[in-house]
Amino acid sequence: MFIMNGESGSSGEAKRIVLGVQYDGAPWQGWQTQLNGLTVQDKLELALGKFTQHDISTSCAGRTDAGVHAIEQVVHFDTVLDRDMQSWVRGVNTFLPSSIAVRWATEVTNDTEENFHARFSARSRTYQYVLYNNQVRSPLLEGKAGWVFRTLDVDKMRVAAEHLLGEHDFSSFRSVQCQAKSPVKTMYAIKIEQRGDLIMFTVHANAFLHHMVRNIIGSLIYVGNGTQPTAWLKELLEAQDRKVAAPTFMADGLYLAKIDYDPKWKLPQIDTQNFLWS
Repeated sequence: MFIMNGESGSSGEAKRIVLGVQYDGAPWQGWQTQLNGLTVQDKLELALGKFTQHDISTSCAGRTDAGVHAIEQVVHFDTVLDRDMQSWVRGVNTFLPSSIAVRWATEVTNDTEENFHARFSARSRTYQYVLYNNQVRSPLLEGKAGWVFRTLDVDKMRVAAEHLLGEHDFSSFRSVQCQAKSPVKTMYAIKIEQRGDLIMFTVHANAFLHHMVRNIIGSLIYVGNGTQPTAWLKELLEAQDRKVAAPTFMADGLYLAKIDYDPKWKLPQIDTQNFLWS
């Protein structure tokens, strides 16, 4: 609750501010706040508090696990303070560690039909996974990319991924800790690109279950290394049983890339399409 009427820099009316936040997840124990304070949300809210001299509670588009990165996480909060949008960016970044940065800020105007919400207003989400495929690990990619030393057949993985497109019950790729109301999600696209020893998986869906992307990547790797045939992904979907799929793959190479919203909100989102390749 904000009780700031009459204070300098206060308009008296609450406004909704939206931030685009980028972070290296390696040093942190995920997004969601914890008692130990070692999460991205904890550090962001601490920085917001130092900048505004008031407690601010944030909501995000999608919680990320420990070690998972974000090219563009979307966060919103309410405040009665009047600040220039660039002040929110520069001011909050002053109090953030080097692994977290606010990239942009904007104020949204709620309409009579809908109040903007970072999570519930999202139309779809895109994750990217960077995989290093070489016999020897690279210390330069530690924490930034997954690693598989066995040679992978990218073409076979592409064929296998086609089975996942469309609306399905993704229970076989769902963590036992998942709190989603339904395992049914719609997969819009899975793109697999290779540049040298790097393989990029881009996964676009209306929403994702807990560990869903990492479980899909692990199963596609089983196809790529010849452990399973391409039709195995179809069998996994039909089984609707987490125990039959591959183990959850490492978090290192996973990036929350983009959250899609109705253009009416006019969010100044960055172009993330080729961010990890540049």
